Amino acid sequence: MRNALIVRGGWDGHQPKETSDLFAAFLKNNGFAVTCADTLDAYLDEALMAKQHLIIHNWTAFGPPDKPEAVKRLCATIATGVGFAGWHGGMCDAFRTEWNYHLLSGGQFIAHPPDRRMDYLVEISDRHHPVLAGLDDFMVYNTEQYYMLTDPGNKVLATTTGYVPGPVLGIQPAAQMPVLWTRAYGYGRVFYSALGHSMADFEIRETRTIMERGLLWAAKTEVTA
Repeated sequence: MRNALIVRGGWDGHQPKETSDLFAAFLKNNGFAVTCADTLDAYLDEALMAKQHLIIHNWTAFGPPDKPEAVKRLCATIATGVGFAGWHGGMCDAFRTEWNYHLLSGGQFIAHPPDRRMDYLVEISDRHHPVLAGLDDFMVYNTEQYYMLTDPGNKVLATTTGYVPGPVLGIQPAAQMPVLWTRAYGYGRVFYSALGHSMADFEIRETRTIMERGLLWAAKTEVTA
């Protein structure tokens, strides 16, 4: 049996428990034994970390202070070949002061465009990737659009177009921002989706399907369309 660890907490507005439970159930149905931890100290448990095939970080930064040793242990574990995945602020608005975590995740949330909640189009860049096979561009509704700093080493799977936060000489320039990406970290696979502000986002078929496939892909488990 394969093992997955979900570390969840931080800001309650991202519904870390509810969204984690959703994908914990999916993983269990796909043959994983799932452990949900409500403390960052889970990353310091060497025995727990040693048996994982997939780690999901779902802890938005608003919470306990960053823990450098926990980040160090997490990064070292992923480098050995363990999968790492997550969504929205739970993964890429976490450990804000830890640059080595940013090298693991591939990006960091910076701000929202002027319209905090909006409808927008997700444009698929790589239709041949197993996470996106058979899917077309799709809309998400009344949700957050992220403006992010991203690593140029990411493999971008989908983008969206939005306005850069804050006025620039009275002009709001448009920018194409990555929404989905993969990357390698040592021998580990990393998958991230900027979608998933709340449970409502995962009621959209494409959003939920992509996250489910992304988890399996990161864990080096067969992904079928």
